[in-house]
Amino acid sequence: MKSIGLLSDTHGYLDERILHHLSTCDEIWHAGDFGNVAVADTLEAIAPLRGVYGNIDGQDVRATEPLVQAFEIEGLRVLMTHIGGYPGRYTPAAKPLIAEFRPGLFISGHSHILKVMPDKRNHLLHLNPGAAGRHGFHTVRTMLRFQVNQGKVEQLQAIELGPRTERG
Repeated sequence: MKSIGLLSDTHGYLDERILHHLSTCDEIWHAGDFGNVAVADTLEAIAPLRGVYGNIDGQDVRATEPLVQAFEIEGLRVLMTHIGGYPGRYTPAAKPLIAEFRPGLFISGHSHILKVMPDKRNHLLHLNPGAAGRHGFHTVRTMLRFQVNQGKVEQLQAIELGPRTERG
């Protein structure tokens, strides 16, 4: 069993709330738009990091994070990319990746909207952790935490980190 902290769209911002919720995780996954390599370095110091670069990420992040991550953990096939859409509305780039890799879990970011959606057609669970940073139109910063156990996502928690505009 592995405990996972999932976030996205930090846009260069991490605060104590985020770090607190990640402190007990076995791995941290970031679904893109880190904002800068310092965010990746900070997360990597807490737990092993798996990430993908997003559309706002510069060459510093793109040098260390791929566009797509496809891996297996605890018997679960995971596919992660920043711009992927969601069930019934996957992006043209995500559709063939899903068909080829056949994940049980598909993760994307970009929308700044937290979504947890089953995709019965593709036999997978779709997760978008929303946005943990302050940049964007979202009103509440969010992330997800869960466990992967014997090929299944368990103990899924949606975590509200506070208002996007809050300082401190």
